[in-house]
Amino acid sequence: MMLSLLKSKIHRACVTEADIDYVGSLSIDRLLMEKVGLLPYEKIDVYNITNGERFTTYAIPAPEGSGKIGANGAAVHKANVGDRVIICSYAEMTPQEASIHQPCIVVVDEKNHIVKG
Repeated sequence: MMLSLLKSKIHRACVTEADIDYVGSLSIDRLLMEKVGLLPYEKIDVYNITNGERFTTYAIPAPEGSGKIGANGAAVHKANVGDRVIICSYAEMTPQEASIHQPCIVVVDEKNHIVKG
């Protein structure tokens, strides 16, 4: 049996950009991606704290240290500039792996700078 557990989480990120004409995804400051172990093009779930919307997309790196969280393409209909979001990825693992697994979690401020984690 395989279990699906939280792998990575960026908590309370602030959406800084919205580009309806971009071909999909969520741009994330590369520093944040590296800190939580997110890979470019990795599947992510985004939970919008501001409006309750939820959507699945993939992560693309934004310039390191930029603080950028950019909703692109159809995601613009789910997240607006200024919205606070939770960004998560999950991993499949065996019960033995799950018993020792610890997710990588960071909490960020309104400028998407890490305040915890």
